[in-house]
Amino acid sequence: MRTELSGLLCSTQTQSKMSQDPSALREEGNNLFKSGDVEGAISCYTKALKVSKCDSESAVLYRNRSACHLKLEDYTQAEADATKALDTDQGDIKARFRRAQALHKLGHLDQAFLDAQKCAQLEPKNKAFQELLRQLSAQIQQKAVQLSSTDSRVQQMFKLLSDNSAQASDREKAAQNLVVLSREDAGAEQIFRNDGVKLLQRLLESQQEDFVLSALRTLVGLCTGHQSRTMAIVNELGMDRLCGVMGSGASTVSLSACHLFQVMFEALTEGMKKDVRGKDEAILPEPSRELRSMLRHLIDMLVAPNVSGPGRDSAINLLVKQVPRKSQKHPDNSLTLWVIDNGLKKILEVAGTVPEITDGPPLTDNTLMSCSVLLSKLYDDLKSDKERENFNTLCEEYVQHHFRGPDLESKLRAIQTVSVLLQGPSDVGNRTLEMSGIMDAVISLCASDNITHQQVAVETLIHAAGKAKRASFITANGVTLLKDLYKKSENDQIRVRALVGLCKLGSAGGTDFSMKQFAEGSTLKLAKQCRKWLCNDSLPPNSRRWAIEGLAYLTFDADVKEDLVDDKNALQAMFQLAKSEDKTVLFAIGSTLVNCTNSYDVEKPDPQLVELAKYAKQHVPEEHPKDAQSFVEKRVVKLLEAGVVSALVCMVKQESPALTETCRECIARVFLALVDRQEDRGMVVAQGGGKALLPLVSESTDVGKIKAAQALAKITITSNPEIAFPGERVYEVVRPLVSLLALDCSLLQNFEALMALTNLAGISDRLRQKIIKEKAVPKVEGYMFEEHDLVRAAATECMCNLILSPEVQKLYLATDSDRLKLLVLYSGEDDERLRKAAAGTLAVLTGEMPEVCARIPSTTSHWLEILQALLLSESQDLRHRGVVITLNLMQAERSLAEKLMESEALEILTVLAKAADASQASATRAAQRCLDLALEYGLIRSNDGEANGKSAP
Repeated sequence: MRTELSGLLCSTQTQSKMSQDPSALREEGNNLFKSGDVEGAISCYTKALKVSKCDSESAVLYRNRSACHLKLEDYTQAEADATKALDTDQGDIKARFRRAQALHKLGHLDQAFLDAQKCAQLEPKNKAFQELLRQLSAQIQQKAVQLSSTDSRVQQMFKLLSDNSAQASDREKAAQNLVVLSREDAGAEQIFRNDGVKLLQRLLESQQEDFVLSALRTLVGLCTGHQSRTMAIVNELGMDRLCGVMGSGASTVSLSACHLFQVMFEALTEGMKKDVRGKDEAILPEPSRELRSMLRHLIDMLVAPNVSGPGRDSAINLLVKQVPRKSQKHPDNSLTLWVIDNGLKKILEVAGTVPEITDGPPLTDNTLMSCSVLLSKLYDDLKSDKERENFNTLCEEYVQHHFRGPDLESKLRAIQTVSVLLQGPSDVGNRTLEMSGIMDAVISLCASDNITHQQVAVETLIHAAGKAKRASFITANGVTLLKDLYKKSENDQIRVRALVGLCKLGSAGGTDFSMKQFAEGSTLKLAKQCRKWLCNDSLPPNSRRWAIEGLAYLTFDADVKEDLVDDKNALQAMFQLAKSEDKTVLFAIGSTLVNCTNSYDVEKPDPQLVELAKYAKQHVPEEHPKDAQSFVEKRVVKLLEAGVVSALVCMVKQESPALTETCRECIARVFLALVDRQEDRGMVVAQGGGKALLPLVSESTDVGKIKAAQALAKITITSNPEIAFPGERVYEVVRPLVSLLALDCSLLQNFEALMALTNLAGISDRLRQKIIKEKAVPKVEGYMFEEHDLVRAAATECMCNLILSPEVQKLYLATDSDRLKLLVLYSGEDDERLRKAAAGTLAVLTGEMPEVCARIPSTTSHWLEILQALLLSESQDLRHRGVVITLNLMQAERSLAEKLMESEALEILTVLAKAADASQASATRAAQRCLDLALEYGLIRSNDGEANGKSAP
């Protein structure tokens, strides 16, 4: 039996040579489709299309692939393939019906009705055609009634809003009702067709905040997912007017306008990805002109003096989100290159603004950090050395131009620009810092009597100390200066910045306990002062945040971590800042919490290499004793008690460029550390941690997405998913869990994902369908062959719950696969957990699909031996599964019952049927039912009025 299993494991790793004959590939696809392997069928049809040279044959392949896409609920692709089939043969009734079905699901009722009508005309007696036609007719009539009703409501709102004599409360309510109507397709269409954009334009010009907000939110409804309306609105309202609204002083209006721009960008860019654009399926001109116009206006907003600080931040935020590529796999970075050519100098102009001295646009506390993020995003999106060199040259020319200026104000602008570059694309910042005279000027200005000059110079010095090499240089040249500033300056803002500089230099050794820049105890003194500044409510938030910057560096030291988590006032002050309007503090808080929870990645060195390094007198990193797991667990508990979860939840909700992907990764790491202990997960979920993790699995670094997904898996394993993720949110958990079933994830992550999916698959058929739709089944099957016992058992347990889906059951009907054989063999393995999972899967499968039962004897010659071993098992669960499988086999076919009764199974069932233990009642009843069946089949006889323990009838 072990040999059979080994052979089976090897066979799965061998790829069969695919035929290049399109007819053979089509036939193979048809067989796969019939057996339930829809993905495999699509693969075969696609390969056949690549080698097919006959139009009529290609049309059949497109038609068949359309059926597969319908099965997978990919209606857009189903409609596209059916259309390609019809392009070759307009009389292909199957292709036309499939297109009608796809169009129906996509909501294109009129077009679906035309196709269904033609199908019914060609085959009037076809019940499927008639039923679809009936459904479409009813839905079209219902939509017409709804449109009529919606039209009257829209007209009523228009009338109230146009009547200046109406009561203000009625007009405000009418404006709010328009927002609600715009969120429905019918309402949005009626507002747009009834010239509602002009009315919304008047509301935008009203200068009344409530009306302006309602107009913006209504426009969001009109533009969402609809390219044609978006293009029309951009052209009718004009970008000048929309940018003017976003640049207004009111932050709520600015944020709403920013959301509208975001929706417009998405509608235009998504439309460009499709061959057919707009919900009305009309072929539209490329929206590139509108996109470039929007980008040009956003860039112009950066330096416009009449734009408010929040409006400028919104413009930067939009550029961060919309310009760089979403994935490095996409080859086109032309938008980034266009923005660099047309807008880099304007971005640098904002970056170089010193509000207290230089003439420049109004800024908020978040603007310079947002500029750093934008510059970093643009630089990271460049593909070649030539593009990066051009970026460097433009930045150096800008800095040099101002540094050579005749006055000190111009030099300050240059140094401020360098400071922002150091926070963003640090390679570019380092190059500008190394330009002749820059560093000397920074050191010189640190000693200036002018507070603003000092502030700019000290911040630049802090950002320059980012690398160990440069930190060593500044340690030798700038520590004394920073100490003097900290001790002698009478200005708190200078003192706290000097303190952060000292903190950063003092932490240059990182977590290496043996590499410290300063004397023993110095970092603890610095950390104590940072906590003191942090708790000083009399300081403005933008000064207190520098204290957290210092702690972000100092908490590499475990002694500092211990002191911080023991200081409840400092923790509360930090968490309050996390919830404040100051977004620049987010990364510092995230970094501090990562350090306190030890959720950073640490590679354990090979012990042999460590010994070799010691022998060669090479430096060997040392772990601090207080970084041991027992200390980390206690710190996590203290953070949870202090309210860290609510702070993290607020951080995730922030809409700011400062919430970078790296910052999100920090938050994901902390969440993973918080849910590591099972007993802490309930508290995390109760305070909103589960909900906060969901956006982190889609908007973070690749590492951050995995960490967030693993945290979700841990929660799903031990919590009731329907409580942890109520409503529709539970379905959002599936995709990140499936993403952990990858080779680049660790076995622990694979195992936890499988356990979590097992839990979800046992809840409802809809969740099972979601798991299947995310293409998890082939991955789960792959892990059923994993060498690690726990992973293999977890995958089999997951399959045990997925087998409840008819779609998965059909996979086991395929005669050319070893799926069924694997389950039978696993039911005879030594690993009890694996046996339970495999036998449970077999019990469900044989009960739901009697046709599978007849194939079990052909899977292995040891099938009867395996079944008898289940019946004789000491485990009550295994015995129960064995009896149920036996009963299903006997109910399926008399010949199977005969084989079983001829074996030792009869004697075993007789004993089981007499068991008096109440806890085995289910197995006892099933065993008795087996004997009853054997009696009915005439396979056993009564002895003195009894048949194997049961009275004969």
